[in-house]
Amino acid sequence: MKAHHSSIQRQRHIRLALTYLLLIFMVVVIIYPLLWTIGASFNPGNSLISTSLIPENPTTGHYSRLFANEGTLLYGQWYINSLKISFFTMLLSLVSVSMTAYAFSRFRFTGRKNGLTLFLLLQMIPQFSALIAIFVLAQMLGLINSHWLLILIYVGGQIPMNTYLLKGYFDSIPRDLDESAKIDGASNTRIFLQIILPLSRPMLAVVAMNGFTGPLGDFALSSVLLRNPEYYTLPIGLYKLVTDKMGASYTTFAAGAILISIPIALVFLSLQKHFVSGLTAGGTKG
Repeated sequence: MKAHHSSIQRQRHIRLALTYLLLIFMVVVIIYPLLWTIGASFNPGNSLISTSLIPENPTTGHYSRLFANEGTLLYGQWYINSLKISFFTMLLSLVSVSMTAYAFSRFRFTGRKNGLTLFLLLQMIPQFSALIAIFVLAQMLGLINSHWLLILIYVGGQIPMNTYLLKGYFDSIPRDLDESAKIDGASNTRIFLQIILPLSRPMLAVVAMNGFTGPLGDFALSSVLLRNPEYYTLPIGLYKLVTDKMGASYTTFAAGAILISIPIALVFLSLQKHFVSGLTAGGTKG
């Protein structure tokens, strides 16, 4: 009996050790490139080549250069453009996706199933396959260099998959809550705003995070619609920075890339509490 118990304990220890090894490996894979990029951003000169993660003669000159507005390097303007596009994409995505998902979850109407199938099919089509059509349309409407057109395209592209995700979450909320609210005289709008949305905070946080981070990492679509340097977003501006034939600066690029992570981290930290509060509300009211 003792031998059997000892064998079980040994297996548990082995599984625990393997789990920790896997976690350590994942952390190294994720953290090392980040630390290397941070080190490169403080590395003197324009080359990324370094013998260690910590530069021997660190400098903050690359960060200063980003905001010096030298020539076509308008990093501050690109940063503002990216934050504006990401914020309004996140806001409009939350509004459009939540209302669409609520309609598909709680109402029965003609074309409902076909609509869900169409959303799934649209999600399978790569966005870059429509780049030519989007460019021609933007040119016909005189909307080249328009941030608002870019925002609308981002919002439209996020509706299909996020609607599927949020609809599934809405379906998990008991309909008894809706019926009880209707008996008390609540309208569908009030049920949506005061019952469904508060209980869906975790998934709404996911939708918000997707809406904010998506534009910050997009290059293909924004590079087609934004032509003048003052309208660039961060991905386009940083790409131009390393492809400049007159003097590509990879260390300045590294500094610019590090600064992109700051708003993403802040948004994640601000949304983190909604995951917990949403789950708590769901457990209390369910």
